[in-house]
Amino acid sequence: MRLPPMLSLATLVVASAASAHHSPAMFDMAKRIEVKGTVREFQWTNPHSYIQLLVKDDAGKETEWSLEMAAPTYLYNQGWRPSTLKPGQTVTVTISPLLSGVHGGLVWDVTTPDGRKLGGSKP
Repeated sequence: MRLPPMLSLATLVVASAASAHHSPAMFDMAKRIEVKGTVREFQWTNPHSYIQLLVKDDAGKETEWSLEMAAPTYLYNQGWRPSTLKPGQTVTVTISPLLSGVHGGLVWDVTTPDGRKLGGSKP
């Protein structure tokens, strides 16, 4: 069966947009760093959850980092719940940083103050 040209084009555009959405191309996947800070907000949202983390630099200046995670369904299967992280909680997060140098990254795991380690993204 042959598709009309416009339908073929629309299918191609939607497929490429879907794969681009899930691409980790904006992160330095060859690099892992640890960031320690205070949770400002934990966003339990689709298609990705986020941790907004307040991180102090060596001079004591606070900067907000936006840390992307997997979808809530995936996180739920790893033991996460919408209430897992609370504002004011201090955590250490292992991330692949953004290639752009902006304060942010893809979360691999989070260590809570009691030493509990939770995963964040698919390997």
